[in-house]
Amino acid sequence: MKIAEVTATFPPYKGGMGNVAYYNAWSLATLGHDVTVFTPRYSKKDTLGQQSDEYPFEVQRLRPWFKYGNAGVLPQLFWKLSKFDVIHLHYPFFGGSEILYFLEKAKDLNIVVTYHHDVVGTGALSKLFKWHNNYVLPRILDCADKILVTSWDYAQYSNIADRLKAEPEKFEEVPCGVNHLLFKPRMRDKDLLEKHDLYGRKVIMFVGGLDKAHYFKGLNVLIQAIKKLSDRDDFRLLVVGDGDLRDSYQSMVDSFGLGKKIIFVGYLSDNELPKYYSIADMFVLPSIDKTEAFGIVYLEAMASGVPVIGSDLAGVRSVIDKKKNGLLVKPGSVDNLASMIQYLLKNPKEAKAMGKAGKEKVLERYTWEKIGYKLDNIFRSIK
Repeated sequence: MKIAEVTATFPPYKGGMGNVAYYNAWSLATLGHDVTVFTPRYSKKDTLGQQSDEYPFEVQRLRPWFKYGNAGVLPQLFWKLSKFDVIHLHYPFFGGSEILYFLEKAKDLNIVVTYHHDVVGTGALSKLFKWHNNYVLPRILDCADKILVTSWDYAQYSNIADRLKAEPEKFEEVPCGVNHLLFKPRMRDKDLLEKHDLYGRKVIMFVGGLDKAHYFKGLNVLIQAIKKLSDRDDFRLLVVGDGDLRDSYQSMVDSFGLGKKIIFVGYLSDNELPKYYSIADMFVLPSIDKTEAFGIVYLEAMASGVPVIGSDLAGVRSVIDKKKNGLLVKPGSVDNLASMIQYLLKNPKEAKAMGKAGKEKVLERYTWEKIGYKLDNIFRSIK
């Protein structure tokens, strides 16, 4: 089949939705499908090439007629998508999903929508998103043959919960996945331990975008939790990621006097990241609202045998089994987060058991190969 993957973000941009689109495209291509990815070209750094030697599929980076953040209006989709057997839209994609809706009205297309997460936002954007959820999103979902959700748990508490109740036959659960051949338990990387002066210390790890689009990752909450543990000198927090908010986070760290305890590593490639997981004693991602629907980085850590701490949010708690492969904390609670970090620091044997259980769960449910076969069956069923 000719399959189009339509997504607002795509590597090299670091973000969960783009990574899902990347692995979906890769898995479907290896199953013999002719796959093309359509995504905005937001900067001159984005490659213009139609085919990358690294990918077994085509990538078309289209210049937006208008852009704001990760939103980009792509009228080019009108004439580029008409001859595909299946169009797979990754939502939210402001400026792309609306074009697809109007195209479907003109032509009878087979459309699958993966609903990654609700759009919440802050300030004036929250009002715009509310309007979009009430008046635009329903029309986009009307034109879909199938709606995929990363977990039933998240869908039941999301902005599309009413539609799930009304049209359950239209929905399928297709979780996010992880490259288990890349992310796996490894020997602790001695070079990294020496580089960051980590010998004899526990390592807490955070991985996430430090830009405005990823405000919800809760790094500010984690920094405040570390401040509450500042009387201890037996651990360090490694912050992996980059973005336009990095300077403000670093200023916060400096104002708390935590410059020696919190180390900003910056952006890491997929080849570098597993080495950092190898030295982690725990992984923490304390997301603050339901914009976090799943969290692929939890899977990366779990696949690497690392116990995880995440927020008790719909979707996230479908990945983390409390006190089995990790711990759940109240979203936004600094005290609760500090307490859970303290617990894992004091109970290394239990932490190790959680890491082992996490790896087993990943291999059972969350490999991209299994998810690729599931997508293949869904796409064939509507074709």
